[in-house]
Amino acid sequence: MAYQHIVVPDDGEKITCLNDPACVPDHPIITFIEGDGIGHDIMTASKRIWDAAVEKAYGGKRKIAWMEIYAGEKAASIYDGDYMPQETFDALREFLVGIKGPLTTPVGGGFRSLNVTLRQVLDLYACIRPVKWYKGVPSPVREPENVDVVIFRENTEDVYAGIEYQAGTPENDRLAAFLRDELGATFFEGSGIGIKPISAFGTKRLMRFALRYAIERGRKSITIVHKGNIQKFTEGAFRNWCYEVAREEFPEQTITEDELWSDYDGQQPDGKILIKDRIADIIFQHMLLRPTEFDMLVAPNLNGDYLSDAIAAQVGGVGIAPGANIGDDVMLFEATHGTAPKYTNLDKVNPGSLLFSGVTMLEFLGWWEAAKLIIQSYERTLAQKVVTYDFARQMEGATQVKTSEFATAIINNMDA
Repeated sequence: MAYQHIVVPDDGEKITCLNDPACVPDHPIITFIEGDGIGHDIMTASKRIWDAAVEKAYGGKRKIAWMEIYAGEKAASIYDGDYMPQETFDALREFLVGIKGPLTTPVGGGFRSLNVTLRQVLDLYACIRPVKWYKGVPSPVREPENVDVVIFRENTEDVYAGIEYQAGTPENDRLAAFLRDELGATFFEGSGIGIKPISAFGTKRLMRFALRYAIERGRKSITIVHKGNIQKFTEGAFRNWCYEVAREEFPEQTITEDELWSDYDGQQPDGKILIKDRIADIIFQHMLLRPTEFDMLVAPNLNGDYLSDAIAAQVGGVGIAPGANIGDDVMLFEATHGTAPKYTNLDKVNPGSLLFSGVTMLEFLGWWEAAKLIIQSYERTLAQKVVTYDFARQMEGATQVKTSEFATAIINNMDA
């Protein structure tokens, strides 16, 4: 495919399918979106680390061919004000795997979230957020090492589907009249109205993906998070549909909590994934008081959003929390924090979220050796108390360094 502003590297090859390392060539073309605000600083640093790890792990046999594509403010400057050009979508569909920095989203007005737009247009239905503590990271809890959970958040439905109508508009008046007159609903005059769709199709494909992930990675349990005690026909249905997938499609690999006690006296048998569910509000308390009981969480969009950030705080914050948005045809890994515009081009911030999103990407590509090397050298660097400003202010005796210097320290520690 010919592109207007995107340059396809000559020294790379296309990845031909997802979820199979055999489809990944030794020199894969990976797309990247630099991001707004601090995006340039953290993407530059992270690419250096990823490239060094791949070089070190495979002795030059493997190498990523980076291909820049555009979204956000940089895209607008190149594509005459277009923040999300069509050829960005085309490139992601053609090359299958990409990684992105944070993108600007106005609050209360302006264009809709570019992040949500990417997920919906490309049908990236699974938001995957691995949350675990890395040795040396400052944490507000006493035992952050007990947190090791992977959150599967449904990415395309729920309130994020964007079906809402502003108070006072003709559309709102028509819908309000229908709800009151035809369905007998009661609510205050002048209300903004939002509609929350949760489908069997959307729920089941998420749970199916989560179960395959759990089987491949040797995870022990999946907890379905919902508010089905109140919202019975959306979140309650989400719970029921998740159980259906486990029961009907993975009966040999799964057991429910009821079966655990009725058939196994509470002792989980080897090779079985425990399927259980918890109400959304209580899971926040449980993740603080007994996080070791939870291995994977599967949640609707909004609950998953809240949980992802809250649990990340237990291991050091969203500044080091990785994220991935995955569909059947495209994988897009991303930093999970905002653009922090006041730090733009200051070479100051922690690249951890984007860095570990890249680690997650390497794992999905099957390049486990490079992924492990980054984690080990990151922890060595923290043990030396060489950190960016956010960690330095929480560590006694720390050496505060720039983003670029932090990347250099991590790379140097790959030789340890």
